[in-house]
Amino acid sequence: MSLWNNKNKEILLGPLSKNNPVVVQMLGICSALAVTSKLAPAIVMALSVTVVVAFANVIISLIRKTIPGRIRIIVQLVVAATLVTLVNEFLKVYAYDVSKQLSVFIGLIITNCILMGRLEAFALGNKPWESFLDGIGNGLGYGLILVIVAFFRELLGSGTLLGYQVIPKALYATDGIHGYVNNGLMILPPMALIAVAVIIWVHRSYNKDLQEN
Repeated sequence: MSLWNNKNKEILLGPLSKNNPVVVQMLGICSALAVTSKLAPAIVMALSVTVVVAFANVIISLIRKTIPGRIRIIVQLVVAATLVTLVNEFLKVYAYDVSKQLSVFIGLIITNCILMGRLEAFALGNKPWESFLDGIGNGLGYGLILVIVAFFRELLGSGTLLGYQVIPKALYATDGIHGYVNNGLMILPPMALIAVAVIIWVHRSYNKDLQEN
């Protein structure tokens, strides 16, 4: 069987749009709201979730036939916790500043609905390669929403992207009245929820077949 057939393409690419875990399945929304005030933490969080979900899927798929059904959740949690710990330690060594910004949210990947959902719904019933593609697809689908939300929140809320000033300082108000002013609401948590809601609305508008009758 080809490693890149139509079925595998759908497994990988489906979560990027029509089966997106955030805007369609409504999974992982809590962390999407918590880490998107800046673009850099959102990108790191997206990559971290993608790595953990992909490799957790592969590991569970490889041992799926040897896991007793009554302890499968415990095994999944042990695998997920191990991978999350490794990712957390890697970030502390190579991206300490971003790791501090993400705080406890990296550790909370283990409670992310996307991670446990894919292990239970996909990895336990499919081969390692398909499970790897599923993990990559769902991680990137989740990350796509994080990056979009963080892009607009940081740009409009702080005038920066990845910490670099994008909106010229010359445009800002010098007298407190005339000129551009950052939208402070954009960096508050409620605006993340509104941004995700707007993305869901746009997504459903272009994918009318996903709307409930």
